[in-house]
Amino acid sequence: MAEMSPLAGKPADASILVNVPRLVTAYYTGRPDPSVAAQRVSFGTSGHRGSSLDNAFNEMHVLAISQAICLYRKEKGIDGPLFLGIDTHALSEPAFATALEVLAANGVEVMVDAAGGYTPTPVISHAVLGHNRGRTRGLADGIVVTPSHNPPRYGGFKYNPPHGGPADGEVTAWIEARANAFLAQGLQGVRRIPFDHARRAATTHAHGYLDAYVADLSSVIDLEVVRQADVKMGVDPLGGASVDYWGAIAERYRLNLEVLNRVVDPTFRFMSVDWDGQIRMDPSSPFAMARMVELKDKFQVAFACDTDADRHGIVSQSRGLLEPNHYLSAAIAYLYANRPGWGTSVAVGKTVVSSSMIDRVTARLGRRLCEVPVGFKWFVAGLVDGTLGFGGEESSGATFLRRDGTVWTTDKDGMVPDLLAAEMTARTGKDPGELFAALTAELGTPYSTRIDAPATVEQKLRLQKLSPEAVGASALAGEPIAAKLTHAPGNGAPIGGLKVCTASGWFAARPSGTENIYKLYAESFKSPAHLQELVSEAQGIVQGALERA
Repeated sequence: MAEMSPLAGKPADASILVNVPRLVTAYYTGRPDPSVAAQRVSFGTSGHRGSSLDNAFNEMHVLAISQAICLYRKEKGIDGPLFLGIDTHALSEPAFATALEVLAANGVEVMVDAAGGYTPTPVISHAVLGHNRGRTRGLADGIVVTPSHNPPRYGGFKYNPPHGGPADGEVTAWIEARANAFLAQGLQGVRRIPFDHARRAATTHAHGYLDAYVADLSSVIDLEVVRQADVKMGVDPLGGASVDYWGAIAERYRLNLEVLNRVVDPTFRFMSVDWDGQIRMDPSSPFAMARMVELKDKFQVAFACDTDADRHGIVSQSRGLLEPNHYLSAAIAYLYANRPGWGTSVAVGKTVVSSSMIDRVTARLGRRLCEVPVGFKWFVAGLVDGTLGFGGEESSGATFLRRDGTVWTTDKDGMVPDLLAAEMTARTGKDPGELFAALTAELGTPYSTRIDAPATVEQKLRLQKLSPEAVGASALAGEPIAAKLTHAPGNGAPIGGLKVCTASGWFAARPSGTENIYKLYAESFKSPAHLQELVSEAQGIVQGALERA
């Protein structure tokens, strides 16, 4: 990791706040050059993201992507409503207007928030699945205008097809190619109408997102047991799209829940600064969550969501801010012991870079583990058909089935894991930190890290295409190597890198999509010293594999 900023964990200084008028002006006036890779449409694991100040997220991008989605819908026969939501980033409002101009011009039936408010990512997924339940025709899909937890200067745009989850690589490649063709052609072929006409169009409809989602929450979380136990909770929406949802949840279910911050400000000046000196609404960062951690003794359990509410952060009295993998492990142990409506064959889903504590918890439960590449899209099919009870990522993203074993959302839902922490506390009398401590006493203590190591473009390509045979080593940090993986055990899909496992540790290496580095994840169940030995040897193994590839 790069050097820690002296601003980390401190209140944001006025000098680092984004100039919102300049940002929005650049959205409309910037002209991306399609011959420059960084200015083209590029869908990563969570849609297209960038800043208007870099000509990476401008009106032209949104016009092109929106028209490409219209063409994709037509080609695939998707003719039901499109559920459109936005978060609270400064660029989300103008991008929403641009998208609606194109969608209305193309005759798409668009569902916008009835109150003109913000709409979290999981709420869009919930709405799409709700509309499509039992249907084979007139299927809905969705768009969320959000760059997730990224800094205030960013904008983002992601598409969820009729399964309600993140679009897979084939879909995003199709949309990306057509959008870039529109950019190259000077937007020739893009249809749009003025925004006021689009708002009044017969195809634009008001939808009660908040009421529908909040009313259905008791089907996935036992909120009655939380109410009866009078669990004292605190929540910080971090200025994001869930800001109006928490008060509605507390009121409907009569919960002892205090909303600590209801401010929406596109500069996010109320945030404490993240490790690198940037404002980032990351509920898993101890620096971004510094204010919440200070309040841990005021509540039995406290939590937060990122800007589009697809990530969670849990603060317990016993351990402060829980590491994402620690909470996922405790949540899985609790859910599979307290969801009698889930069949015994329902599996646990995790990514290849998530903690092996999840493997140990799953084995103790007698459940099947489904280990997939990084990207929430890999959990979608299992959540839809109910064969996966839980899907979680090490980056604080998760969702799980309803209490009756049917699908809740197929995209990450930050609000549901937050509320689950309260259910766990209410039913067990212990907070999630204490529950994780009990797991470590039984299954061992994991020590983990992630570092960034330099890599050339050529080396990143080699790493992405490595075969297990490229790893010449037979031992790692004093233990025999048990597995050399370049494909995920759960579905056989390429992991885009390498994972090497021993009895008490592992490492995984994946190339960065945006920087000349590779990310090295490592975990030991022995000691911090063993973890450092593992990391050191892992770097040598990766270097050797790259040289032999």
